[in-house]
This record gives sequence, structure tokens and C-alpha cells, in this order.
Amino acid sequence: MLEILAIMAAGILIGRLTKSRKAFLALIDKLIIVSIFLLLFFLGAGIGSDDEILKGLDTLGLNALIIASGAVAGSLVAAWALWKWLFANKSTTSS
Repeated sequence: MLEILAIMAAGILIGRLTKSRKAFLALIDKLIIVSIFLLLFFLGAGIGSDDEILKGLDTLGLNALIIASGAVAGSLVAAWALWKWLFANKSTTSS
């Protein structure tokens, strides 16, 4: 856990030191997207190679679908509300 916090702190420090460099930020954005896709790919590969998970897919059924859909919907609503809260005042005060 300490390693994760140290890596996060180092990332925050580097981000603060390089925030004015547009090319570096563009590169970071692309690396983040690629990293997310790779994580999703490896997660799918891990699930696909696990026989226990694949055998249990039929028993998960409707409850798993409802829980997953609720989690996604809740995340989307929370992200939208946070976006509005953080940036709504900036767009109305700048005009």
C-alpha cells in the first residue's frame, strides 16, 4: 500500500512540475488511454482463462446484470454531477 501512495505522490509531483508543457500532457493523455485499454484487455484475458469464472457465468444471471448496471449508472450520474458542480460556475462566470 505504501508503494501505491509513493507512486501516486510522485505522479502528482511530476504533474505539477510539468503542467505548463502541452506536448508532455498530450503524451500523458495518450499513455493513460493505452494503459486503460491494456488493463481491460488483460482483465478479459484473465477472466477468459479462469474456468471457475466461466462455469459460474450462467448462475450469476439477472442479479449480476442488475448490480453491474446499477454500478455503471451510479458512476455516470455521480461523474455528471461532479462535472456540473466543478465546471458549471466557471462557464457562467466567464461569459
